[in-house]
Amino acid sequence: MLVCLLALGAVVGFAAGLLGIGGGMLLVPFLTMLFGWQGMPQDLIVHAAIATSMTSILFTSLSSVRAHQRKGTIQWKIVFAMAPGIIVGGLFSGGAVFAALSTAWLSLFFSLFVGYSAWNMLRNKKPKPSRQMPGIAGTSAVGAGIGFLSGLVGAGGGFLSVPFMVWCNVALHTAVSTSAALGFPIALANSIGYVASGLNENASQPGMLGYIYWPALLALVATSVLTAPAGARMAHRLPVATLKRVFAGLLFALAAYMLAKAWQAFGV
Repeated sequence: MLVCLLALGAVVGFAAGLLGIGGGMLLVPFLTMLFGWQGMPQDLIVHAAIATSMTSILFTSLSSVRAHQRKGTIQWKIVFAMAPGIIVGGLFSGGAVFAALSTAWLSLFFSLFVGYSAWNMLRNKKPKPSRQMPGIAGTSAVGAGIGFLSGLVGAGGGFLSVPFMVWCNVALHTAVSTSAALGFPIALANSIGYVASGLNENASQPGMLGYIYWPALLALVATSVLTAPAGARMAHRLPVATLKRVFAGLLFALAAYMLAKAWQAFGV
C-alpha cells in the first residue's frame, strides 16, 4: 500500500505541474481502488478518496506554483479575482453537499463532468477573438462554481478553469500556470469542509480526519511535491496541441473508470 501511494504521488505531482489540474482527477480513481483493496467500508471509499485527493492539492499546488512563477506565466490578477468565489463555493460544497451525496451519485457526477471537460478540450473550438475574461464580479462568480464543483470530485479545478480561461482567449500555457495557483484556495476551502462535515461521522474509523484519510495523504505528499516542479517545466516545452491531447486523453480514461464504479454502486 505504501509503495503504491508513493509511486502514485510521484506520478500525480508530475501531472499537476504539467497540466495545472492539481492532480485530483488522477488520484480519485486510483485511491478508490486502493482503499477498496485495504478493506475500507464501501460507503466511505469514494468520499475518502475525493477528500484525501483534494487535501493533497494543498501541497502539490504550492510546489507547482513555484516552478510556474519562475516562468512568469501566472496571471495573478485572475487568481485574486477568482479566489473569493472559489472559497465560498468550496466551503459550501465540502462542508454541506459532499456529505449528503451517496457513493453512487458522487461517482456518476465525477465521470460525467470529467468526460464533458475532456470533450470540450478535444473539440478545439476557437473562441471569438473579442472575448475576454469577465470583470471582477463575473470572475468571482465563475470561481464559486469552480470551487463548488471541484469539491464534489476532489480536483483542483483545472478541468474547469483551464478550458474557461482558454475560452476567454487566455493562452493555454498561461491558463495552465494560473490554474495551478488556483488549486490552493480550492483545496483549502474544501479541505476545511471535508473535516467539518465528517469529523463526528467518521470518528470511529482509524486514520480518518473527517473524510480525509491522513496516512495516505502523508505518503502522497512525500513524493508529489518533489515531482510537481518537473511537470511544470515540461509544460512550457510541449506544444499547445500536444498538451491538449494529453489533457483530454487523461480525462476520458478517468471518466470511464469512475462511470464503471457508479454502475457498480447503483447495482445496475
